[in-house]
Amino acid sequence: MWELVSAELFSASNLFLLGFMISALAVSSVFTLSHITPWVRRTRDEYLTPEIVYRSSPEKEFSKLLESERDAPKRYTPSRCYLSVVIPAMNESERIEIMLEDCCDYLEKRSKKDLEFSYEIIVVDDGSTDDTADVVVGISQRRQNIRVLKLKANRGKGGAVKMGVLHSSGKLILFADADGATKFEDFEVLEKEMLRAAGGEPFDESFPAVVVGSRAHLEAASVAERSFFRTVLMHGFHALVWLFAVRTVRDTQCGFKLFSRSIAARIFPVLHVERWAFDAELIFLCEKWTVPVSEVSVRWKEIEGSKITPIWSWLQMGRDLVLIWFRYNIGIWTDSQP
Repeated sequence: MWELVSAELFSASNLFLLGFMISALAVSSVFTLSHITPWVRRTRDEYLTPEIVYRSSPEKEFSKLLESERDAPKRYTPSRCYLSVVIPAMNESERIEIMLEDCCDYLEKRSKKDLEFSYEIIVVDDGSTDDTADVVVGISQRRQNIRVLKLKANRGKGGAVKMGVLHSSGKLILFADADGATKFEDFEVLEKEMLRAAGGEPFDESFPAVVVGSRAHLEAASVAERSFFRTVLMHGFHALVWLFAVRTVRDTQCGFKLFSRSIAARIFPVLHVERWAFDAELIFLCEKWTVPVSEVSVRWKEIEGSKITPIWSWLQMGRDLVLIWFRYNIGIWTDSQP
């Protein structure tokens, strides 16, 4: 009797029906998730709106990465310096001084050795409720070429990086986290790879390329230090990244990435994700456009005070990874310039 029931229950038609129902449920769930998850629609005019340097006297405006005319021969304005460093910061008054000292030590030393090396540092205050912006202004009075772009409201890390990049003037644009987890002099490792990809010096800012710092070589050690639960979450997140967004880069989330001016002007206006998963969308677009992305190892250490909430932030990133894949594939999002 049981054999007859089992044969009927697991017949090809029933298994097909079950598979169809599971697929329909999955598709409807993703549609529902997309419908209930809003995103902010940014416009080109918003990117071209002048931004004033915080507490500048007399008032000064930041440069603009994008040409004012959408159909201009080049989508980006000419560079004014060799390197722009963009540092997103929210409530980082206690940690940012150490990072800026490391950054400035390297940049000032190099600019003295190489008179052709010029740079700017843009700290983007992402709606901080502490005195992060004023702390940075204080540091700028004794260190060189530091300016603060203060956002009126919090946009998220991706939104802050985007605003900083869109107001940069460098041939090369580096975004670096405010915690100083990566040794800043490892910029040279990224720069060397960028120059190799572009065919050597002098660097051509029209060459489209991205170089990302990577902690993948440290993964085995990090697994040994993490709890079993956090290790499972980490591997689960990596699996989602590979499945829904990025295939060519092992570490999408390291906060140390270098862009040529031309590719920054192409990628950043298109980005939709403004929270933690913006890095994955960024590399997803590079893979879609077959833009060369190189991954190089950098030195990295854990710094206390992370703004990531281990479970909730990872759930948000997982949701955004699914939506990146879904919205681009069905046409809700496009990769055309705003």
